[in-house]
Amino acid sequence: MRTIQNRQWLTGWILMLPALLILLLVYAYPIGRAFWLSLFTQNLGTELQPVFSGLNNYARIWGDGAFWESIWNTTFFTVVSLILELVLGMSIALVLDRSFRGRGMVRTIAILPWALPTAIMALAWTWIFNDQYGVLNDILMRLGIIQTGINWLGNPTLAMVSVITADVWKTTSFVSILLLAGLQSIPQDLYEAHAIEGATPWQSFRQITLPLLMPQILIASLFRFAQSFGVFDLIQVMTGGGPAGATEMVSLYIYDTVRRYLDFGYGAALVVVTFIILIAVVALAFYALEKVRESAGENP
Repeated sequence: MRTIQNRQWLTGWILMLPALLILLLVYAYPIGRAFWLSLFTQNLGTELQPVFSGLNNYARIWGDGAFWESIWNTTFFTVVSLILELVLGMSIALVLDRSFRGRGMVRTIAILPWALPTAIMALAWTWIFNDQYGVLNDILMRLGIIQTGINWLGNPTLAMVSVITADVWKTTSFVSILLLAGLQSIPQDLYEAHAIEGATPWQSFRQITLPLLMPQILIASLFRFAQSFGVFDLIQVMTGGGPAGATEMVSLYIYDTVRRYLDFGYGAALVVVTFIILIAVVALAFYALEKVRESAGENP
């Protein structure tokens, strides 16, 4: 028995070896290279020649107010977008889970925003929010809600609202599809038995749907957190990080540090710190997911 288990273990590792090598090449090398580069000063001051500086780049980060502001902007963007996407995605998934004529077509249409290229979608939303000829201002003026056009992308607060709106419009469909897959895995017998006991639809949702759907909710949250925290093309097209840095995300700040100011060592340090933050959040999410699974196993 022991020999069979050892053979199965060895076979499993052999089968996984090609995938592990690809992951090592695609992920481990760039991360290791970024950490190594972060130990050097390589910018215009050194004529782009690497000069070993130890942890000086990391010490510089603590006093970099622009970086921490970009972290705050990214966190706010990610949290608000994620909450709205989960609420709207759950609502759409509950509708699509019901039987009605044309459900297949509606499901196909619902995923279209996610399938659109982000840059093209962002350009369309830029036109929508344009203060002179944007369709949003035109509709609001026709309804008599406003008298003059609002500069949506020129106001710090409204610019953040605008990019969050565009992101939620695009990615809610992705969340809804993930939650819909979870809803369809829940046996209908549970709802029927709960209804016989006199439970209301809201009680069934709270006591059956949410607990059993929690793993899918956490997985969707994890996916969307990673994508939102690394958002780049949406912001670059719509606002470029403005106005006055109000929508500058950490990815855009790192991009400017490396490509515009040619500060490669410091940019690598920013990448490493951001990577550590993401790993910490992902680890917490996986810990929460394991706790949910253990709870589900103890209370089938």
